[in-house]
Amino acid sequence: MGLCLTYHVNLGLSLRKTAKAMREIHNINISYTMVANYTRTASVIIKPFVDSFDYNPSNNLASDETYIKIKGLKSYVWLIMDTVSRSILSYQVSKSRDIGPCIHAMRMAFDKFKESPGKVLKFISDGYTAYPLAAQQFKIEKDWDFDVTQVIGLTNDDAVSKEFRPFKQRIERLNRTFKASYRATCGYGTDDGAYYGINLWVAYYNFLRPHELRRRKRPLNEVHMLKNAGNIPGGVATSYLSRIAGYF
Repeated sequence: MGLCLTYHVNLGLSLRKTAKAMREIHNINISYTMVANYTRTASVIIKPFVDSFDYNPSNNLASDETYIKIKGLKSYVWLIMDTVSRSILSYQVSKSRDIGPCIHAMRMAFDKFKESPGKVLKFISDGYTAYPLAAQQFKIEKDWDFDVTQVIGLTNDDAVSKEFRPFKQRIERLNRTFKASYRATCGYGTDDGAYYGINLWVAYYNFLRPHELRRRKRPLNEVHMLKNAGNIPGGVATSYLSRIAGYF
């Protein structure tokens, strides 16, 4: 399983290419359906760890959405990152680009805070109207009073764009990094497949991928594994993280 997930998640190979690599490199006869089953199992086990990890977020968040295809139909992935630590705090998959999924994505990110940061919170987004509307919902729901800073356009024509453009560019680079991995899939075949795949990619990005922020030597969030146990319940997830960490 560790080898399958290394090829499929870390190296971004499709399910079929992963099965082919297993056969031709390691002489292990496995179908792409089994690789998909491994992916689903690992995602189910790892998701609680990824979602509940203590990221200790800063007061600077950036959000953006990008489109994907599920069963040939346009869908969307919402990503919210901490622009200081570069960790992905929230990810959501939706069939529509409206305020509902936006609220779900923001709620997932805000759950990482132990208490409301208040007005010091800088939430940067593009000019999409769903973000200010979602902020109003959190004012009603949690009494969180914060401003959404919207960076509009491609040029710095105003003071807001000049100040916050670098943060917006970080979330856009994150989207491009995700899309580079997504292209190998040629679109997801099922809703669950999309969510499982993105969940594993977030786990890889946050905990396993060497980052420029760490001079490409260490991942964003280092997790010290306990021998034969690990920080994640379940031997499957422990095997996955241990083997991929050893890969580097």
